[in-house]
Amino acid sequence: MDTAKLIETLTNPDFYPHPVTSPVKVIQTHASIVFLTGDLAYKIKKPVDYHFLDFSTLEKRKECIDRELSLNQSTAPDIYREVLPITESAGKVTLNGDGEIIEYVLKMNQFPQECLLSQRFDRGELTEAEIESLGKKIARFHQRARTDEYITRFGELETIEQAFEENYRQTEKYIDTVQIRQQFEETKTFTDNFFLDRGDWLRERQEQGKIRECHGDLHLNNMCLWRGEIQLFDRVEFNESFRFVDTMYDVAFTAMDLTARGRPDFANLFLNTYLERVGDWEGLKVLSLYLSRQSYVRAKVNSFLLDGDTFSETIRETARQYYHLAWEYTRPRSGRLIVLSGLSGSGKSTVAREIAKKLDGIRIRSDAVRKHLAGIDLDDRGSIELYTPEMSARTFDRLAELARILLPLGYTVILDAKYDRAIWREPLRALAGSIGVPFHIVHCHAPLSVLLDRIEKRIGDISDATTEVLLAQIEKTEPFTDSEQPYLISVDTTRSNWSEGIQF
Repeated sequence: MDTAKLIETLTNPDFYPHPVTSPVKVIQTHASIVFLTGDLAYKIKKPVDYHFLDFSTLEKRKECIDRELSLNQSTAPDIYREVLPITESAGKVTLNGDGEIIEYVLKMNQFPQECLLSQRFDRGELTEAEIESLGKKIARFHQRARTDEYITRFGELETIEQAFEENYRQTEKYIDTVQIRQQFEETKTFTDNFFLDRGDWLRERQEQGKIRECHGDLHLNNMCLWRGEIQLFDRVEFNESFRFVDTMYDVAFTAMDLTARGRPDFANLFLNTYLERVGDWEGLKVLSLYLSRQSYVRAKVNSFLLDGDTFSETIRETARQYYHLAWEYTRPRSGRLIVLSGLSGSGKSTVAREIAKKLDGIRIRSDAVRKHLAGIDLDDRGSIELYTPEMSARTFDRLAELARILLPLGYTVILDAKYDRAIWREPLRALAGSIGVPFHIVHCHAPLSVLLDRIEKRIGDISDATTEVLLAQIEKTEPFTDSEQPYLISVDTTRSNWSEGIQF
């Protein structure tokens, strides 16, 4: 049965063995067709063969649709149900009936389209809390994602480089029409130099087990908030090279999508939430490469549309914007080092979070670093061994190490810890000076009664600080030295307009 006839059959309400909302809605992509029937949705693969996917035979479509079910049941368990055959007998086509199998269909629970994160974003309903939930969701997904020797091979430098070269080769014909030649050349030069000079970083990612079975297409249109949970659906099942990738490849897609939609603050919040959960701050070394790649691919896809019958000035402008964003991600930048200081309950993390969004900075909390070093979950309560002088020394050494790694890459680094001793602060001031970036100490404070109240009311925070810990901190806190005063910004976090006092 040809595709047109099959579409006609599946849009007929009488085809389904359950009540149907009429008319049956049809959503088509270049490779699939989805039929929305009300409570249930059905998806078939088109009999097509592109360079990057092959659905040309029934057997190949069955293999991919089975894989799609298996992959997505772990990330969207409320959506994916089962694969069923479409059969034909005596000229009658039925779902899961007798006769010759002519096609396979993926049966899914149908969620309201307004639940898509892309639509929630467009309506202005996507919240910071949901962005943080998304960061945590993807972090859990990546931590549990499969990896092995075969998957890791997809992280070979030559394999990644070939994929980038293919993108550039396929878009050369759009130079001087959709994208600027200088922009193309500078974007390509950045990636060429990255592979030449920083290939060891990509090899490190392999050695560290960061090449995993990821999502592969992790943008807001493939996420929904349904039944109280964020569901990640439509994972790439048709091409291993799109799915067996660096976890930062996935993260970059979501961060890029939020930035392209005009919310870099959301992108920053998502990224910092994710990094805190997985502890993979070294992954930032390769992030710019993948951010540029994801934006460039979106530009390429929109450029391809200009070759067909769907040409419009809107598509042309969208392609231009993505090419420009891909170029922007390759531009050199210079950050600064910001040290948060203050007692437990003084509001350091709240202040650091807002500074990070404002400056697109990387916020690193000592509470998270300490637990990652100990190998315990961030939501678990730490034992007394977690707070020995030796463990504290390791924690502050790790914070300084991350600053040394990230500052030369142009990141603004925001270290969120008590930093109540000059011995921990002074090396950071020296580090900023040696790199040539601005240095600031943001000291957060509030009356003792407020600090005690905040600690007692904490819920769902990774900090283990208690009122006893706070009182011990007060006894050990050292004043800022005269040499530190020029870098000091004092913030009374009880004031409603505290953010107005933070100027860099």
